[in-house]
Amino acid sequence: MLEINLLALFLAGLLGGGHCAGMCGGIVTAFSLQLPAGARWPYLLGFNLGRLAGYALIGALLGALASFATLAALQSVKVGLFFAANVLLFILGLYIAGWSKALTRIEALGQPLWRRIQPLMRKLLPIRSIWQTPLIGLLWGWIPCGLVYTASLSALASANPINGAGIMLAFGLGTLPNLLLMGLMAHKLQTLLKKIWFRRSCGLLVMALAAHQLALLVGYMSVH
Repeated sequence: MLEINLLALFLAGLLGGGHCAGMCGGIVTAFSLQLPAGARWPYLLGFNLGRLAGYALIGALLGALASFATLAALQSVKVGLFFAANVLLFILGLYIAGWSKALTRIEALGQPLWRRIQPLMRKLLPIRSIWQTPLIGLLWGWIPCGLVYTASLSALASANPINGAGIMLAFGLGTLPNLLLMGLMAHKLQTLLKKIWFRRSCGLLVMALAAHQLALLVGYMSVH
């Protein structure tokens, strides 16, 4: 039975923190500048809960989409997607280690969809109420991102809406330390993430997890 490694996706979200800071840090800052004076935690929590819900929705939709394959073709589809998801996960490991920028080129694929979603987000700005934050976060979850696409392909490979949502949630939870604590405690984590030895060790770990799953696929194919 081929199963996507949730730990690998959690680590992808966590260890891709430098990418999250670069891509989403500006969004977090822009949102924060619009927040009312005083405690900002409820607003930041609202943004991130909405973002996680957006990821879960993406995972559920993709898992459901793959589940519509005919029964005869479903296993072949799952095997192909499982292979592609882990190849992309391996590439993500190379990115985390600083050995390849190929992942960032994939982000251009999502620009057409993001251009349609952006106007919806603009209608929710400026922020006037805490109840706007989950909706903004929900839309934010669809921003073009190579890390999200890696997790999304894994959700598609699950061919199950519940498993797809769980896969995207595992990834999303990994991103929380960087985005929820951005500007507060995250700078300490960012200092660690910028150390070459740490990034390369983490990249190698993600690559090893992907390689292990690819080896499982080879073993699975040899007996089926």
